[in-house]
Amino acid sequence: MDRAIRAFLDVLSVQQGASPQTIRAYASDLAQFQAFAQDAPNRRGPLVPESVEPALIREFLAARDRKGEKKSSLARKLACLRSFFRYLVRTDGLRANPAEEVRAPKLPKHLPRVLTKDDADALMEFPAGRERYSLRDCAILETLYSSGVRVSELVGMNCDDINRSEGVVRVRGKGQKERIIPLGSMALDAIAAYHAQFPDVTGPSSRRSEAAVFRNSRGGRLTTRTIARIVAKYSRQLTGGTIHPHTLRHSFATHLLDEGADLRAIQEMLGHASLSTTQQYTHLAMDQLLSLYDRTHPRAVSATATTRALKEKPST
Repeated sequence: MDRAIRAFLDVLSVQQGASPQTIRAYASDLAQFQAFAQDAPNRRGPLVPESVEPALIREFLAARDRKGEKKSSLARKLACLRSFFRYLVRTDGLRANPAEEVRAPKLPKHLPRVLTKDDADALMEFPAGRERYSLRDCAILETLYSSGVRVSELVGMNCDDINRSEGVVRVRGKGQKERIIPLGSMALDAIAAYHAQFPDVTGPSSRRSEAAVFRNSRGGRLTTRTIARIVAKYSRQLTGGTIHPHTLRHSFATHLLDEGADLRAIQEMLGHASLSTTQQYTHLAMDQLLSLYDRTHPRAVSATATTRALKEKPST
């Protein structure tokens, strides 16, 4: 089992170009399953892939559920196991994938949180001044909201990826798939101001093809965790709470849809493999539209109130 897990993770990393976050998550999930399976009360002999049955996987997920893990986490663990055993069926001659017979947990539907357009505009204004970190943080916020990139894509962005004359940027998404997406003038100007004030960011000592757009105080590439802290820092000034960089990605997509952008175009910009993933924003936009209608139309509240009254009215 150890050998099979190491080989699978190597394939994910080298051949499929999975992100470091995915590799870490899958390695953790497989280690948890291996530990659980080895300690199973009816275990006889060494744990090998051929000995794993669907019932063992169901017991593993049930045990994690009893420990209070979220349904989304359980679904990811099952997806990991399905991928692992599918790999063994394809390469090691395993006869069947035991995880395919296990039903995935039903996930609650949560619409993503988005900022209003006014709040998004206000958030962009919080990093004020000409100090190094203010200019950098302003450029980070503008780029996240202007392009809708994932935080990992922002971290991996190099100076040579930006084509200012064309107003586009090349990003490397999941599975190292590259795509070219628009980058607005506000973001381009913010990046230019940051780099102009501190030319060491793209100075002759570094090759532009490998020079990170956004750097820390030591000149190294920022991490996803640092980006999250930056966004949280300024969002607290806006809402009193914190938002995640992904909120700006959701806001980007929703605001484009509000302004009439084509769903297929949004799918391309976000780098979604499936249109169904992008379609969540149509539901979000409709919810916002209905909420606005309920708040502003003089007859809207009466319809809701009438429906409630009819339900509460005692029968005669």
